[in-house]
Amino acid sequence: MLLLPLLSLSALWGFVLNLTMGDAQSLLRADALYRTLGITSTDLGLQLQAERVRSAESLTERDLSGALGGQRARTDRSVAEFRQSVADAGGAVDGELRVPLDVLDTALDRLGTIRTNIDNGLTSRLAGLNEYNSVIDSLFTVYDHLVPVADLSIFQQASALQAIGMAREHIAREHALVVGGLADGRFTAPEATAFTEYAASRKFLHSRGLAGLEVALRRPYEQVFATEPFLTFATMEARVVKSGAPPPDAAAWRETVDRLTTRLDELGANSSATLAARAAEAAAATVVEIAVAGGLGLIAVLASIIISVRFGRRLAAELAGLRTAAVELSQERLPDLVARLRKGEDVDVRKEARAIRVSGSAEIIDVARAFGSVQRTAVRATVGQTALRRGVGQVFLNLARRKQGLLHRQLALLDGMQRRTHDPDRLEELFRLDHLTTRMRRHAESLIVLSGAAPGRSWRKPVPVIDIVRAAVSEVEDYTRVTVESMPVSAIDGTAAADLTHLVAELVENATIYSPPDTHVLVRGDLVSNGYAIEVEDKGLGLSATDYARLNTLLAAPPEFDLADSDRLGMFVVAKLAERHGIRVLLRRSPFGGTTAIVLAPRSIVNEPSAQEPVGGDGKAALPGRTRKKALAVVTSGTHAGLPRRVRQASLAPQLKESPPEPESQAERSPNEVRDLFSAFQRGTQRAREEASEEGP
Repeated sequence: MLLLPLLSLSALWGFVLNLTMGDAQSLLRADALYRTLGITSTDLGLQLQAERVRSAESLTERDLSGALGGQRARTDRSVAEFRQSVADAGGAVDGELRVPLDVLDTALDRLGTIRTNIDNGLTSRLAGLNEYNSVIDSLFTVYDHLVPVADLSIFQQASALQAIGMAREHIAREHALVVGGLADGRFTAPEATAFTEYAASRKFLHSRGLAGLEVALRRPYEQVFATEPFLTFATMEARVVKSGAPPPDAAAWRETVDRLTTRLDELGANSSATLAARAAEAAAATVVEIAVAGGLGLIAVLASIIISVRFGRRLAAELAGLRTAAVELSQERLPDLVARLRKGEDVDVRKEARAIRVSGSAEIIDVARAFGSVQRTAVRATVGQTALRRGVGQVFLNLARRKQGLLHRQLALLDGMQRRTHDPDRLEELFRLDHLTTRMRRHAESLIVLSGAAPGRSWRKPVPVIDIVRAAVSEVEDYTRVTVESMPVSAIDGTAAADLTHLVAELVENATIYSPPDTHVLVRGDLVSNGYAIEVEDKGLGLSATDYARLNTLLAAPPEFDLADSDRLGMFVVAKLAERHGIRVLLRRSPFGGTTAIVLAPRSIVNEPSAQEPVGGDGKAALPGRTRKKALAVVTSGTHAGLPRRVRQASLAPQLKESPPEPESQAERSPNEVRDLFSAFQRGTQRAREEASEEGP
């Protein structure tokens, strides 16, 4: 919170300091460039102008005299000195100045070619002069990049002096044309046109330069322009423009131009020195401003940092106390409260929602009070939600218990009706009704599981795994599609047998629902090192990797039941039953593309075969008579077309599981009973024949 203002202040101070330093550096750089490149470039320009005049005479007279050679030597020395000054300038030459310097260096390299063409007579007089003009134009481009400085007044004066300097160059160009034309006493048409253009440009540049100069720098130029040499030159210039021919008096022209250019060169040098001194003074003043402003700014920044650090430490200590209290509330007190409420403990809201005690500024105390208010609201809401869930669970439990009792009575009535009925059609209908009632009982037990209570069914003795699997299959609607493979002999504790039966039934029913109706569901089991594993495999479409991961997470650690999430009630029931007995359930894709559910019962609820009570072929040792007989009838027996058949004592109530064996001798049947028996046999045989004839060969 405090770092951002400090960084902003420091950045602002640095930005202002950088701007001021940039102005000073620009002024100092301009002074350094004037003392290096400015002096040598001025001399280079004068030497190039002189060589241009000598070359104009040579192009006219075709006389390569020693004067031209001497001037070329002086020009070469000036070029060397200029290039050395560029190297000495070093860091003062920035990226913007480097480009025009490179262009000028390339133009200076062409001097040799220009001289060779002049010496061999391969160029005209005007063309040769234009070659020199091009080199000098590159030099003036460098001058333009030497001018820019941050001080506006200095920049304006430097630009005005640059315009006057360019006017001086046009006077030199006019002089070169006149000198060349004096040799043969005439101008060519292009030369006359060029002279006229030079004269017009000279007048414009003088006017522009004088307009931009301040009084102190303009007055010397005004005095020069009012003297006899300049007035004479202007008169001669106008006559040449009007006549289109060189002036008749060559000596007077030369004398006038020499006197004028000498005065202009001296005045230009003095003006440049004055401007350079002014730039140096401005740079020194800017440095002083930097020292004062930067120092005061630095003091202000340091003072702000010190004050902010002290304030920040105090605020950080207060926030640390508030954070500690808030963390304790969110990570210790509230989670512990929720855990206690889930366990069913009574909670005193006033005691648990005690105020957060912190010290510090008024803002910190206000935040602490707000946290306390949030805490009290959260505790009340949690207690209310827990009470609501407990009430909903109790409603589920009461309804499920009532439904379970009614279903037990309904099963007892169905058992009695099955014992008294010998009509195969009625037996089939009763069996289907019996099967439907069994499924309804499982759904009632699912409600009991969702409410957090135990279903209530259990056995004292271990139950064989095969009987548990058969009982689970018998509670599935589409049981005819389920195939149970042979399993190793083993048994499950009676206390967990009912829950394991319910668990396997949910998985088998899920497999039959989410697989095509013409496929089979395979159930197999095996005794493994960690317990007993039961696999339920279907040939459906399977699930995505994300869905498998989500369901396996639910099965491994079932969350608290949410009434809004009713899409996977069966899986939630499986997870709760597995959690109750430490059973692991895992879903994965099967090799056939469907889903394989693996149920691993731990060693703690699995009995070794040696510890079991001897089991007969029909499993009479442990499972109650009704459940055992019905499981056998469903899985191991059947009639034509998969229809179930009645098995003796398949509908016995659980209370009769320990009934003594039937005596070997039975009472003789009455004639009525024999008649009913044979009638039922005849009707069943006739029905089987009809069904066989309908199915065809």
